[in-house]
Amino acid sequence: MSAFRTLDQVEVKGKRVLVRADLNVPVENGVVTDATRIDRVAPSITELADKGAKVILLSHFGRPKGRDAKNSLKPVVAELAHVIKRPVKFADDCIGETAEQAVAELRPGNILCLENTRFYPGEENNDPEFAKALAKLGDIYVNDAFSVSHRAHASTEGIAHLLPAYAGRTLQTELDALVKALEHPDRPLTAIVGGAKVSTKLDLLGNLLRKVDVLIIGGAMANTFLLAQGKKVGKSLFEKDLVEIAKKILDEARANKRQIILPVDAVVAEKYEAHAPSRVVDVDHVGDNDMILDIGPRSIEYAISELARSKTLVWNGPFGTFEIEPFDNGTDEVAEAAAELTQAGKLVSVAGGGDTVAALNAAGVAGRLTYVSTAGGAFLEWLEGKALPGVEILRQK
Repeated sequence: MSAFRTLDQVEVKGKRVLVRADLNVPVENGVVTDATRIDRVAPSITELADKGAKVILLSHFGRPKGRDAKNSLKPVVAELAHVIKRPVKFADDCIGETAEQAVAELRPGNILCLENTRFYPGEENNDPEFAKALAKLGDIYVNDAFSVSHRAHASTEGIAHLLPAYAGRTLQTELDALVKALEHPDRPLTAIVGGAKVSTKLDLLGNLLRKVDVLIIGGAMANTFLLAQGKKVGKSLFEKDLVEIAKKILDEARANKRQIILPVDAVVAEKYEAHAPSRVVDVDHVGDNDMILDIGPRSIEYAISELARSKTLVWNGPFGTFEIEPFDNGTDEVAEAAAELTQAGKLVSVAGGGDTVAALNAAGVAGRLTYVSTAGGAFLEWLEGKALPGVEILRQK
């Protein structure tokens, strides 16, 4: 059973169901350029409509300062209707008379999208009066937007105090995957943490070190740890003021019998550009003019052999500068190994965070891992061990 209240526990026929979706998608010249978030929320919308609910969608769009036509959700509605292959009505307000009238006209199975909740300051302030005005439009509340659940806003948290509240299908899938990966994992549990900066991932590293058996560190942040071990990193990206903290993290891991794996070899170049002349060096032999841009073949093998021993993998951040060839090789090869182990039923793999999603898409494996979260900030806060307001309120009592 899910740790959260889900749609399996509620009868929605004939009910007004307020669904918090994340329809904050990129739009250029009135056309949606990436419909991933719409694709994700589509199953909940169609299931509710098929069960005879009156489906009312809530979402923010952009960062408007008050009511602003260029931040209207209207262009998104056409794309949503196209994705779910059924009509979607639009109301150009999310509270008050206009919204109430539009909701009153709904028949069971109809779908209505309300205007941008952030047109009102009460949304981000989690103003009780604004939450009440939203709640007045529905009988049941469904959150299907993990990506905004780390914010205690009126449409993600305030409203859930006022109506019976449930997780939508996308949120349910996401939460079940995250709970399985971090709260009740099959062990050994391995985490890969990459990316540029240690400074942005201190809370993450601290929380993961308490939970995982093995922590593999990649990306430019590994350079700061190599410096902490007294190695030279040439002209590579690193954070000088965090070397002492990196030392502490290494000491803490040793004291708690947690294994931290750092690169043993690296691909270096003197220029940061595609197909720059590069070579593989041992991490003890990085030259003064070298920049570490990826992990080397021995580090790749080492990481893959760890994954082969693991039962669960949590992944955030690439191994190298995956945006330019050939420095995407480390990320690509480890990602391919993780995908193969997942497909063979030997590994539960959960990944997320902006760069990670881009890197896994570039490697062509995103669809072959157990779960890839498109929620940047919310996914990171979950990994950091923080309580997410929009999620906590849905927990089974």
